[in-house]
Amino acid sequence: MILRITTWIFMIFGGAALSFYIDNQLFPLVYKDIIFHVFSFIVGFVLLLLVLRVSKNTGRTLAKYGREGKLPRMNTNKFVDKGVYKYMRHPMHLGLLFFPLSIALLLGSVSFILIIAPIEIVFMLIMIKLIEEPEAKRKFSKDYIDYMNYTPWFCFRIECLKKLLSKNV
Repeated sequence: MILRITTWIFMIFGGAALSFYIDNQLFPLVYKDIIFHVFSFIVGFVLLLLVLRVSKNTGRTLAKYGREGKLPRMNTNKFVDKGVYKYMRHPMHLGLLFFPLSIALLLGSVSFILIIAPIEIVFMLIMIKLIEEPEAKRKFSKDYIDYMNYTPWFCFRIECLKKLLSKNV
């Protein structure tokens, strides 16, 4: 868990630092354009609110259905296929995939928006495939393997997205 959080922090702060350097070199006019920054900030703020809503909703679902007994915070020991997890295997990750983009938009960094955030998103998808999925298979064995056969990673149907963003978990 600590390694994952450290990786996230490195991706966000490292991406931000690198993007400011690249923006100064490649996009000096946009870097100083106040209209772009105001628009970018508003879009980034709205996207960040959506990311936080998804994280809150999926975290509550996991806390409600995925914990039995005393466990450290953010850990589960029960397989969950209720709520939005009925529609997709990684709803929290779907929300978190947009976190780098929301930060990039908040910062108004063209290189973060166009280059660094997409690279970080691909990296996160690779981490889901190589780390999260094998962990879930080991932890929940047959239940998770069966679940994989009928539930996609992500679901973009309206009913799924409504469930993901709803206030009631």
